Amino acid sequence: MKFNISNPATGQNKVYEINDARRLQNVYDTRISQELEGEMLGDQFAGYVFKIMGGNDKQGFTMKQGVLINKRVKLLLAKGHSCYRPRRGGERKKKSVRGCIVGPDIQVLALNIIKLGDAELPGLTDSPIPSRLGPKRASKIRRLFQLSPEDDVRDFVIERTIEKNGKTYTKRPKVQRLVTPRRLRRKQKWKKIKSARIANRKASLATYNALKAKKKAKSD
Repeated sequence: MKFNISNPATGQNKVYEINDARRLQNVYDTRISQELEGEMLGDQFAGYVFKIMGGNDKQGFTMKQGVLINKRVKLLLAKGHSCYRPRRGGERKKKSVRGCIVGPDIQVLALNIIKLGDAELPGLTDSPIPSRLGPKRASKIRRLFQLSPEDDVRDFVIERTIEKNGKTYTKRPKVQRLVTPRRLRRKQKWKKIKSARIANRKASLATYNALKAKKKAKSD
């Protein structure tokens, strides 16, 4: 069985192949989101703690959280379900998925390091890979740089330098959920339109009820 181990702290990942049946017996019957002790996989992982994130079997069918079985089943999936992407609105489809329990049929198992051990793992903990992109959302930029509400978030966007066809230029992401004076003016405009629509509806209803009562009084 192959174990695709990733380290979120450094951005590295590495694949280990373990064929020892005694080691693999410790992994069987575990579930997605369950924690594994590093010693269960080998002495080199002593002190490490891993979390099972998913996997796939020998035919490529992925494991699905919530399906408490260690074999493949067919489920009717719709929009919002994992292991399925609808191509049309309202589409549902029966698809084969693997249960969330690890069994002998699993070919690759994805693990995340949640606790480091005693020894360094080459390719996983030795050289951190810096993140290529910075945050885009305004609130996350403020949290990263500890900004106050008066600071302009657009001045703290992380830029990237790109060289292409002998030219050098910079790229910066568009800040998401940024509240600007233009946005506030548009919101005030929409509120006025909505308030006018509600007032017009109430006035029309009052006029209709008055005509209805007048007509009823004449008939009586």
